[in-house]
Amino acid sequence: MLFTKRSLAFSTAIFTLAAGGTNAFAQARTTLQTIDFPQGYETMAVIAELEPGGCTSRHAHPGIESAYVLEGEAVAKFDNKPDLILKAGRPLQFGPREMHTVCNTGSGKFKALAHYIVEKGKPLVLHDH
Repeated sequence: MLFTKRSLAFSTAIFTLAAGGTNAFAQARTTLQTIDFPQGYETMAVIAELEPGGCTSRHAHPGIESAYVLEGEAVAKFDNKPDLILKAGRPLQFGPREMHTVCNTGSGKFKALAHYIVEKGKPLVLHDH
């Protein structure tokens, strides 16, 4: 596996934010792999987790996200389309810059394997300010 300094720093930052005791960004992301592909982009494989009752902040990604729910239940809420119910065994996709919030609606941990394809040098998460 190829880990970059950026991916390790990002994972550490997310865990630091999640441990801060607020629900502003209660999601933990563990970067499994980052590769420089396709040209001009980075592809990241990430495990994303939410504790019961936890929600992410309203955010988007500058590139696409394609994920598979490994365990738990959650709901993804969007600005201009219906909510998406997320359950173990189901895939999901978010388009570039598609603002969303994900909340764990189950009694156990929500966990997904996500892949992000982002232009090199862009942040993985764009927060709504």
